[in-house]
Amino acid sequence: MAKILLEMKNITKTFPGVKALDNVNLQVEEGEIHALVGENGAGKSTLMNVLSGIYPYGTYEGDIIYSGEICKFNHINDSEQKGIVIIHQELALVPYMTIAENMYLGNEKGKRYAINWNETYGEADRYLKTVGLMESSHTLIKDISVGKQQLVEIAKALAKKARLLILDEPTASLNEDDSRSLLELLLKFKSEGLTSIIISHKLNEIAYVADKITVIRDGSTIETLDRKKDAITEDRIIKGMVGRELVDRFPRRCDVEIGEKAMEVEHWNACHPLYSDRKVVSDVSFYVRKGEVVGICGLMGAGRTELAMSIFGKSYGVKISGTVRINGKEVSLNSVRAAIRHKLAYVTEDRKGNGLILGNPIKINTTLANMQAVSRHTMIDKDKEIAVAEDYRDKLKTKCPTVEQNVGNLSGGNQQKVLLSKWMFAEPDILILDEPTRGIDVGAKYEIYCIMNRLASEGKSIIMISSELPEVLGMSDRIYIMNEGRMVGEVSAKEATQEKIMACILKSDKQHKDTPECTEKRENQRKGE
Repeated sequence: MAKILLEMKNITKTFPGVKALDNVNLQVEEGEIHALVGENGAGKSTLMNVLSGIYPYGTYEGDIIYSGEICKFNHINDSEQKGIVIIHQELALVPYMTIAENMYLGNEKGKRYAINWNETYGEADRYLKTVGLMESSHTLIKDISVGKQQLVEIAKALAKKARLLILDEPTASLNEDDSRSLLELLLKFKSEGLTSIIISHKLNEIAYVADKITVIRDGSTIETLDRKKDAITEDRIIKGMVGRELVDRFPRRCDVEIGEKAMEVEHWNACHPLYSDRKVVSDVSFYVRKGEVVGICGLMGAGRTELAMSIFGKSYGVKISGTVRINGKEVSLNSVRAAIRHKLAYVTEDRKGNGLILGNPIKINTTLANMQAVSRHTMIDKDKEIAVAEDYRDKLKTKCPTVEQNVGNLSGGNQQKVLLSKWMFAEPDILILDEPTRGIDVGAKYEIYCIMNRLASEGKSIIMISSELPEVLGMSDRIYIMNEGRMVGEVSAKEATQEKIMACILKSDKQHKDTPECTEKRENQRKGE
């Protein structure tokens, strides 16, 4: 019989006005991959924060038993000393420090006042090799991709002698290839005896790697599925999460009459803000009609977000050129204010960094993009502000006790609804939604999709950028395909398949690599010039 490494008994955690965890129980065997699933706000991250000491002993009820010993962690350092290491969804790396410096930050090698840099870089290189990252530990974090940064976080955890690795949404920002590589790495660690707890909303990944799956709903443990005893499928997991069968992942669109062109973009170019000779958007042209949902897909680094941000008030990039027409009239969108004035909205993929002010209440975040609508003679009408926020809370079914609550205390799905509320209140005609369902559960995703369909039925134009091909296929009327900053294909939703989209990307890759410029560049690299 397998040894129990971790047992969490009757964990109850209460925040002001909210019981986040209610007698939750979790049992993890040594050497297994144990998944924790549930809707946004179910209590998954809260439970892991209790385990890791982020919420110290005394702020919750219940017991943590690790390796047969009752633990009372008062700080994250206490849990790390026992070999429990958590990797959060938002990576905790310093961009302008090297990989090695990040790996040993707070865990330095050497004497108290003298770091042993030879040992630091030597050990860092060894752990990078263990996780399959072929980068020098002297490389700056800013110079590697998000997928590689995720591997640095895992190497950092291994350097802390992790016995129990907790990963919170580890593949949320990764493309399909990087996600699969990470999952294979977890399976490799499992074969070597490392225990992992993984939180993820990507149910296909959970079904692929997990030995057991514990479902949490509304702060309570619902069930634990065991691969040896239960048939683990995405539909079975969803039923436990939402308490019912979810027949359709994507709501059916009403018969909407798609109108004339709302926005046209022609020959759009933008360069990297730091490396101004490097084009991140190259001669891109596309359009969206009234009442239409247009999907833009591509691999990570394709330039989709750079395209959207450079159009929206030129908020990203330099040497921006090209033409934007709204309702047939050429417009200049030289600032975010100008973009909003022309009824254009951009819902960022980074809701915590760029979309919301986490330390401010829901009411302020909701009205932020259209403050003049709740102001009188430059003074904000507080009653009107609250009324607007409550109206959008009800429309979007945002779960919160009051609109006075800080946005930072909401779950990811509810934060996303507040972000949508903010831009809906700005009354745009064209919405660019950048990864609108990243990091949120299947139930919240369905609600976001319903909101998108409702907006389209009202004649709004929606451009949806997404890394999830099933989402693009399930929600779009037309699909554009981007690769390496270029628009390389367009297909109707009826004709589109995942295979066709990937074939288009691979074909464009080959054509681009066969150009004289790329051939010359490869030759120069080969010669060491």
